[in-house]
Amino acid sequence: MIWVLLLGLVGPALVLSSLTPRFQPALAVQAVVIAHTAIGLARVLTDRTVRVVALGFWLFSYIWLGLAPLAMLVSGSYPWEYRTTGHVAFVSCVIMEAGLLAYSAGSALGHRFVRAGRPGPPPLERLLGRRVAPVRVLLLCGASLAIAAYLVPKQGGVGAFFTSRQALSTADGSGGDGSKAGAALAAWGLSVPAFWALLGLVQLPRLRHGDRLLKGLRWMAIAAMTALNVVVNNPISNPRFWAGTVLLTLAFAHPALRRPKGFRIAAAAILAVVLVVFPYSDYFRYTHREQIHVVSLSQQFTTNGDYDAYQQIETGLAFQQKVGFQPQRLLGPPLFWLPRAVWPGKPQDTGIDIAKFAGYNFTNLSSPLWIESYLWAGLPAVALVFLALGAVGRRIDAARHRLRGRSGTLAALLVPAFGFYQLILLRGSLLAATAPLALLVVVPLLISRRAAPAAPPPPADDPSVPASSAPRRALV
Repeated sequence: MIWVLLLGLVGPALVLSSLTPRFQPALAVQAVVIAHTAIGLARVLTDRTVRVVALGFWLFSYIWLGLAPLAMLVSGSYPWEYRTTGHVAFVSCVIMEAGLLAYSAGSALGHRFVRAGRPGPPPLERLLGRRVAPVRVLLLCGASLAIAAYLVPKQGGVGAFFTSRQALSTADGSGGDGSKAGAALAAWGLSVPAFWALLGLVQLPRLRHGDRLLKGLRWMAIAAMTALNVVVNNPISNPRFWAGTVLLTLAFAHPALRRPKGFRIAAAAILAVVLVVFPYSDYFRYTHREQIHVVSLSQQFTTNGDYDAYQQIETGLAFQQKVGFQPQRLLGPPLFWLPRAVWPGKPQDTGIDIAKFAGYNFTNLSSPLWIESYLWAGLPAVALVFLALGAVGRRIDAARHRLRGRSGTLAALLVPAFGFYQLILLRGSLLAATAPLALLVVVPLLISRRAAPAAPPPPADDPSVPASSAPRRALV
């Protein structure tokens, strides 16, 4: 109850404290959105189980779809120049709430789902029960170092990674859509394997007997991968959402944060950091840096382009009203790997098309999943997408909870990574977020193996089994 009051009343009050409220119909729906997101986030912060996927979803929804739109609607100020009508603002709030309702319904369905009459763990639990294999992790470390040795000099050398994102993007010499796409793939191909190599090393089960060579290699590899991640995954030259995903995944893979009490404390700390620190963490984005000025929450929400999710939904709705629904956009994300030379009609990033429609020169803007799915087929598409997202997210959290006592599993590694990467996925554009997501999922599958079924313990009085015998862990 305390969290509901803090999130549902105190949070909006802080936003409105420096504004003069003016009523419009969209505000009535936005009040429902704030209440819904506040309750959803409060339930995660007070749940008796650890729900990392739900935390990522409701954290994004509360701040980017709850508080930030409230400041925009009340003040009439937005991060970007394009303006829409009051009717578009109202419908945009309805689209957001429709997605939230569908997500909540999907989460409830996922919680109630029971595999009655089927023996063994569910497929999702078997997948997340896979364990990292030492030899495969070490091979990934070698591959990551080889990739870095090839790509880092091409991107300006180690020093370029400690300047700014702007300087790094200039150093890679990308120009044109094709080369920009190639540069993005190269950047993710450098960052993601290095991240998984370090996380896999940290989560490798400790071998009590033998394998001294592997033990020595592991500690040397940890030092090398830590240094590599400091270079390629630091928050200076990487998007803050990705750098945050790396840091939070490493933190939440710790056993202490797999327990409800530790998780609740960490989740509350993340909420505070995102509200207070995140707006100022783009200090290293540009080569020429300006002095940091601390401003109110409402001013941050209405002037900082990082919070443009609601405005992009509004602009995307105006875009749809002009061009109609575009179901062909649905094919873009699953076929992200197909070159435009082969598929000339391949859809652009939705955020880019919305920015061009609004007449912006700067087109690297967000396209939240709400407007992405709405452009496919309207509210039915929004409902189906978020119903599925809620159901799958709840099953993933439930599987991780059942596997919480097992270290070195994908439940301990992949679930936190996906949970926090959701902020990138939900913010969009979906096409741009799909390739890194594919790497984020495929790499841990390659360095893990199916867990051997647990064998029943031998009888205590069985003389054929020595007391010191123990099954050897698979190395590959």
